Amino acid sequence: MHLYLIRHGQTPSNVLGLLDTARPGPGLTALGEIQAARIPVSLSGTLIDTITVSTLLRTRLTASPLATARGVPIGVAEGLHEIEAGELEGLGDPDSVRRYLQTAYAWGAGELDVRMPGAESGRAFFERFDTDIDAIAATGADSAVVVSHGAAIRVWTTNRAGNVPPTFLLDHHLDNTGVAVLSGSPRSGWILENWAGTPIGGVDLADPSAPDPTGEALDSSPREDKPTTERVVHPSSP
Repeated sequence: MHLYLIRHGQTPSNVLGLLDTARPGPGLTALGEIQAARIPVSLSGTLIDTITVSTLLRTRLTASPLATARGVPIGVAEGLHEIEAGELEGLGDPDSVRRYLQTAYAWGAGELDVRMPGAESGRAFFERFDTDIDAIAATGADSAVVVSHGAAIRVWTTNRAGNVPPTFLLDHHLDNTGVAVLSGSPRSGWILENWAGTPIGGVDLADPSAPDPTGEALDSSPREDKPTTERVVHPSSP
C-alpha cells in the first residue's frame, strides 16, 4: 500500500515556537487554513481510500477539505497524536526545545527506553503509532492518508523506513502540510519514496518566520548523550 503521512497545517503555537502537544490542542492559523485548502488540489492525481487523523483538533481541520473533496469519511485514531512533551509542555526556550528534539532523535535511532521528561518512552510511542498504522493497513486500502504531527511523523519514518539511516531525523525537517510518502506494509516493511521539505501545496505556503519546534531539524553538533545507531525492526504482523 501507499501511505501518505501529512503534517497538519500551521497553528498559533507553531508560530510562537511553543511545544504544544496536549489534547485537544489549538486550531489552525489563517495560513494553516489556506494550507489545508490546498491539499485536495495537490493530491488531485492521487488515489485515496482512507483518511485518518489524530485526536488533536488541528489534524481534523487539516483533513476536512480533502475529505469533503473526495467524499471520504475521516477516521480518528487514538495513537497517532504528537509526541507528548510532558514537563516541557508549553515551553519554547532553546534548551527545552533541544531537549525535546534530542529525545525524539534518540527514539528514531533506536533508543526506545529513553523517556520524554514527565511523559512517554520511545517504546510506548512506537507501540501506539504502530498499532494504528497496522489497523489502517489491515483495511486493505491501497492508498491511505494519515494526518499527524511533525515530530511523530519524523521519528516514526526514521525508524520504520528501511531505506533511511538513523540520522535521517537529525537533518530533515517537515513543514506544515509536508508529506512523507511510504510504500509497503507492516509485514514486509516500509520504504520511504518521497520526503517533502516544503508544503505539498507549494513553497509559498511555508512560513520561515515561525520557529515551529516540532518540525525543525536538530543541528548536527556533537553531544555527550549521542544515541546508538541500532535500528529497531518492527515485528511482522500476525
